[in-house]
Amino acid sequence: MKLLLLEDDIDYNATITQYLQSLGYVVESYENGEEALDAVYEHNYQLLLLDIRVPGINGYDILKQLRSEGNEIPIIFITSLTDIDNLSIGYELGCNDYIRKPFASKELRYRIEQVLKQFYFHSNSERIALWENYSYDIKAQQLYKEEVSILLSKREQEVVEYLVQHLGKYISIMELWQEIWEAKDITEADIRMCIHAIREKTQSAFIVNKRGIGYKIDRRR
Repeated sequence: MKLLLLEDDIDYNATITQYLQSLGYVVESYENGEEALDAVYEHNYQLLLLDIRVPGINGYDILKQLRSEGNEIPIIFITSLTDIDNLSIGYELGCNDYIRKPFASKELRYRIEQVLKQFYFHSNSERIALWENYSYDIKAQQLYKEEVSILLSKREQEVVEYLVQHLGKYISIMELWQEIWEAKDITEADIRMCIHAIREKTQSAFIVNKRGIGYKIDRRR
């Protein structure tokens, strides 16, 4: 999963980034609030880790702007603020959790895992709940229809996982070509055939297409 980190303390930024990368997360870090907010609009993230007091736009204002636009991406504040009035502001604006400096690396890990599970996963399982009664187990790299596993080829599985990692957002053929096929010499027709094969094994509406925009899988509502 891809995370955004906003932390203006250079040492904290580097330490957190390195630790999360060691856990397998893709992390893009920023020290300025305006640059971080621009990145949210330009890229797809599954979680935002935001310091509150940073140059440019502060963490509260980033949260307020995203929520006002209907963006429900999970947000955890990383802060040295301890006053209950300050903490309540974030919760009232719609943050998912706080972690107070200084903190142990394991605490950050557990808080991230808990927020991701609450937002993307159903019940206490490790499966992400998808459209209709489909679900995807990230650890097992397995797609399910209710409790029945669906056999996918390696490339089909990679496409499903990438779309699951960007739930509800259209991914262009160009991005799939770059990220899944690593810009190898294939045609758009090859990618569309892969999408068609996945739909044949699921349902035609499992992967949504918007002409000229791309493909997406929706999260269960």
